[in-house]
Amino acid sequence: QLQASGGGLVQPGGSLRLSCAASGFTLEDYAIARFRQAPGKEREGVSCISIDDSSTIYADSVKDRFTMSRDNAKNTMYLQMNNLKPEDTAVYYCNAGNIFTGQNYWGQGTQVTVSS
Repeated sequence: QLQASGGGLVQPGGSLRLSCAASGFTLEDYAIARFRQAPGKEREGVSCISIDDSSTIYADSVKDRFTMSRDNAKNTMYLQMNNLKPEDTAVYYCNAGNIFTGQNYWGQGTQVTVSS
C-alpha cells in the first residue's frame, strides 16, 4: 500500500512537501506518479517518473515549481511544491504502477489548500 502524508494549508508563494511511503512492495520496481483533483474538476496528472528514473515529466501548470523524486532506501516518493498558487488547491494522490506485472497502487488522497 501507499501511505500519503504532508498536505495542509499554505499561503500563496509558500511550499509544501508531500510524501508517499510504500509498504509491501519495492517502490524502485515501479513507475511513480502524482495526480490531483480540484473541486468540481477531473483528476489530472501532475508528474511522473519512469521505472528506471531516466525520465521525469511535469504538467505545464507545475513545471519549474514542483519537483518529484524518490528515495529507494526509504521506499518513499516525494513531491516538493514551491511557489504554490491558489489554483494548486486540490486533493493530491500518489500512484505506483508496473505495466509488465499489471500491479498498480494508489495512496489515499491528501488535501493541499493554498489560500491567504
